[in-house]
Amino acid sequence: MTGKYTTVASYLQLYKSNWHNHNQGGVHFETFIEAPQIKQKSFPICMHAEEDCPSQPEFIEKFLALESDRIKSWKGYQTIGKGYHICERTMPLNFKNLEQRIFEELNRLRQLADSIEQALDEVKGEPEW
Repeated sequence: MTGKYTTVASYLQLYKSNWHNHNQGGVHFETFIEAPQIKQKSFPICMHAEEDCPSQPEFIEKFLALESDRIKSWKGYQTIGKGYHICERTMPLNFKNLEQRIFEELNRLRQLADSIEQALDEVKGEPEW
């Protein structure tokens, strides 16, 4: 049997312009659904600080010092702090209200924006305001 197939994947990143994510390699909130997530019937909602993030390990350390307790208080979230992974929650992949659930989780993560900017300022040597 011969045939043609395509892999369907959906990625979504949310970030502010000063988070060094112009090439999708800075600080961002992310979710994605690919074949493994469909098979597992779950998908991640996460925060990353990838290779374009200034002083990446130092940024992650400073950010988690500011926000680790809050993140851990959110149902289902875990802090990771290894590599570029900062935090993550796994969501069930049920199609009822999926868009609304993603929207709610990204809004929750948006609460971290001020601390992201504070940690970025600190690693760049800018004064705290």
